[in-house]
Amino acid sequence: MSDLRVVIVDDEALARSLLREFLQEHPDVEIVAECTNGFEAVKAVADLKPDLIFLDIQMPRLDGFEVLELIGQDVDVIFITAFDKYAVRAFEVHAVDYLLKPFSPERLAEALGHVRSKVPIAELTRDARPAGTKVERILIRDGSQVHVIPVGKIDYIEAQDDYVAYRTEGKQFLKQQTLADAEAALDPSRFVRIHRSYILNVERLSKLELYAKDSHAAILRDGTRLPVSRTGYSRLNALL
Repeated sequence: MSDLRVVIVDDEALARSLLREFLQEHPDVEIVAECTNGFEAVKAVADLKPDLIFLDIQMPRLDGFEVLELIGQDVDVIFITAFDKYAVRAFEVHAVDYLLKPFSPERLAEALGHVRSKVPIAELTRDARPAGTKVERILIRDGSQVHVIPVGKIDYIEAQDDYVAYRTEGKQFLKQQTLADAEAALDPSRFVRIHRSYILNVERLSKLELYAKDSHAAILRDGTRLPVSRTGYSRLNALL
């Protein structure tokens, strides 16, 4: 088979060195990049289009699951970590395999075998968040760049065809997802679906106006007007 082009992502130099040494025993593996954090990893995947990424889970700034959310299905993933508490979650997000540090050359060979056998991977990001938890920041990939938006800075979210637009501080950031998925990820005590096309951060609401029979508009603190459906009005009333 053709070479496996691999990226190693780990913030510990010793861990990268050991993995590099083990991979030297596999002539079909080519290491195309080594990254010390999640931002470097996202850029490397975008620029180099590797076949496989060895991804540490516990890293500063972006953890491994957040990297996985950003790279999507662009590359197969083998998680590596010193903490076995992440094992179940790693397989829930359909990683090819999971290596618990310290792992042996034999265990690494087994994991590479799973990649070579083309174990199918699907729905990489939908289940990356533990059930019941709500996100505190939104990660949006723009080419090799990553935008990190704290949810408290979101003004509102608008559906735009196959994307949603996160509006924050006068700027717009597009992410390929449904408005329903965005709504499910957010705290319902802070964000409410006011219309089939809009989710509002209730902290940004200045007032509600009635502009026609059973039709309302949400007026934001910056003067933005958003339509409010009858169902959305009921949701808002229940929250306010």
